[in-house]
Amino acid sequence: EVQLVESGGGLVQAGGSLRLSCSASGFIFDDYAIGWFRQAPGKEREGVSAISNSDGSTVYKDSVKGRFTISSDNAKNTVYLQMNSLKAEDTAVYYCVAAPSPWIIAGLREDGLQYWGQGTQVTVSS
Repeated sequence: EVQLVESGGGLVQAGGSLRLSCSASGFIFDDYAIGWFRQAPGKEREGVSAISNSDGSTVYKDSVKGRFTISSDNAKNTVYLQMNSLKAEDTAVYYCVAAPSPWIIAGLREDGLQYWGQGTQVTVSS
């Protein structure tokens, strides 16, 4: 059974930090790209960042570049999203997603994603 289990969400003040974790199981971790999408109330879902576990390549949404860092621990089958300098507009439900590694080449898009987690709430108070 495939599972993507997110953790680390919560309430933080603007300017603060959070680290999200996504623990994956049920598929060959090294063959997949793992990423994060988010959806704020009343807004469309958008891609935030992703990392290929095959070659370590990463991609970021422009508005989070320099503030968010994605990393992967292949030994633990876990991907992390370190979020610094958080802003109120980062408030959203964050979903862990997975797709075969070549998916990452075309950037952050929902087309091609195979697996989704249940989501974790991130709330940034201003």
